[in-house]
Parts: sequence; structure tokens; C-alpha cells
Amino acid sequence: MPAHSRPSITGDAWAVSARVRDPAAWQQARLPLVELFETVEGEGTRAGFPTVFVRLFGCPLRCTWCDTPYSYPPDKPQRVLSVAEIREEVGRFPWRHVCVTGGEPLMYAEKSAMLLAALASLPHVVDVHVETSGAVAIAPFLAAVPSEKVRYIVDYKLPASGEEAAMVTDNLSRLRPQDELKFVIADEDDFRRAVEVLNTYRPRGQVLFSPVWDTMPPRRLVELILAHGLAEVKLNLQLHKVIWDPQARGV
Repeated sequence: MPAHSRPSITGDAWAVSARVRDPAAWQQARLPLVELFETVEGEGTRAGFPTVFVRLFGCPLRCTWCDTPYSYPPDKPQRVLSVAEIREEVGRFPWRHVCVTGGEPLMYAEKSAMLLAALASLPHVVDVHVETSGAVAIAPFLAAVPSEKVRYIVDYKLPASGEEAAMVTDNLSRLRPQDELKFVIADEDDFRRAVEVLNTYRPRGQVLFSPVWDTMPPRRLVELILAHGLAEVKLNLQLHKVIWDPQARGV
């Protein structure tokens, strides 16, 4: 089933609210947290940098190859913290890069935007990158959190995921040069669909092709990228699955 444009699952009336950047509101807004830890970024354009990961609980999708099923029910969040408390914990680390991930970290609408604004306000942080599923419109977040520190990595779901119909295709036209568009590729049908999406929408963000760990050998994906002349596509391998056990958490 093809993807389509549709309204955000969260709505966007909050995007014009001053509450998003109000430290007093950060004290009240609470979010469910799976884990918060330091490691090196495992993928994308910041791969290898020491990074603080903030993994929120909950996701509207159920991708067939999901590698973080502990981030949504029937599992439960580890803690529920205020945005201010999350900011304080992240601020204790010296690292300049922060990854906000899930699950789907944007599903909490105004509260998610508050978290991005709060993390971007940390003086030593230079980069807050958001790993989002593609099922939530990013336009309201771009409006509500104008900080240049905040970047979006949109993970466009391909047919093998079972969730392509949930994609908000408007996101593809919203990506900026500093943003990223990731395709997780399980097989050659996924590869062909990814190329079709690129040719249709011509996104401005850095394009990443990431092989599903068990079903698409990285060598074969490289062969396909070269054979199709995809000069602007970057192969995206998950370093954390090379350094640690692929099933390990908190790394």
C-alpha cells in the first residue's frame, strides 16, 4: 500500500504556544522514559561521536524488523520524568551530542517539543538529533523549536516493515540540508521502493541506506548502491551492533 500525506497523529495547535520554550512548563510536563545513557552514536552522520541517548517510551507503529520492542507495550517505561528532570540528567554528561529516540519520540506533541527545546538550551550541547519514525509530521516541531541545534532523522518505512501506509510524505519536503532521511532496507524490493521515493520527492536531507541486520547483507546493499549510481546516498551501518552484542541495551 502506498504512503500518503495525512495530518500529524498528534495535531499541531500547540506549535504556536510559548509554553514550548517556557522553563516553568518544563517542570510540569512529564514523559515516559525507557532509558537514558551515554555511548557513541552508532549511525547517521554523527556516527562515532560520544552521545547521550534519551529513549522515550511508546510508538504508534509495529515494524516487522523493530530492534527496540522494549520501547512500547506490553513493556513499560523505566521512569516517568519531567522535561526539566530529563534536561538536568542530560546536562550532567559532558557530551555535546544528544540523540532523542524511541519508540517514537515525537508522539507526545507539545511535551516532545518542550523536551527538544529544553535539551537545545543546554549551553554545551551543539547537536540534538531526533530519530523519528516518519509517522508524525515534523512541520509543527520545526515551527515550535527553531533552534539550529535540533535536527531530524526521518526513518521512512519501506514495504517489508509493514508500515509504509503510515508515512507522512509531507515530511520529505520539509527536510533541510542538516536533516537526514533513513531507509531501512530488508530486501531488494525495499531497495527499489527507496529509489522510487527519492526520485519522486527529491529530499534535501542526507540520505542513508541501512541494511536490516539479518536479511540484507551490507555487501549486497553496497553493490546495489553502486549499480544504480546513487552518488548522494550514504551506507549506514549500526556501529553499536558491531561493537556490542546486537541485542544489548543501554549501548
